[in-house]
Amino acid sequence: MRKRTKAREMALKILYAWEITAETLEESRKKHQENIVGEDDAVIEFAGRLVAGVEANIADIDAIITKHATNWKIARMATIDRNILRIASYELLFMPDIPPKVAINEAIDMAKKYGNIESGKFVNGILDKIRKDEKPHE
Repeated sequence: MRKRTKAREMALKILYAWEITAETLEESRKKHQENIVGEDDAVIEFAGRLVAGVEANIADIDAIITKHATNWKIARMATIDRNILRIASYELLFMPDIPPKVAINEAIDMAKKYGNIESGKFVNGILDKIRKDEKPHE
């Protein structure tokens, strides 16, 4: 598995743990990192960058996701789908070093792996709208 793919999955696990526990995001990050043995520093650094970026921009990211998720409130989305969308939206909107197609394809792959049978299509539809309407970096 590629390093950035691993990092995205790590970020997803941290965000998921944060949402399903009463912990702060920092506590979830620390607990996850305590359980990592032998992981590449580049993976940990990129995962930390994603988590910190989502945290710093969560209100804007959630507003954009909600705007493009027709008939869906963000609170009603599956926790996995919501956090995959947050990570990919952060990459699309705030990380010019990540090609939009890469961010979307990685999110779809994670949704298929960790979500339900419809998650891949759901994530793809919303991220494609964000890519087209929000004019993220190209």
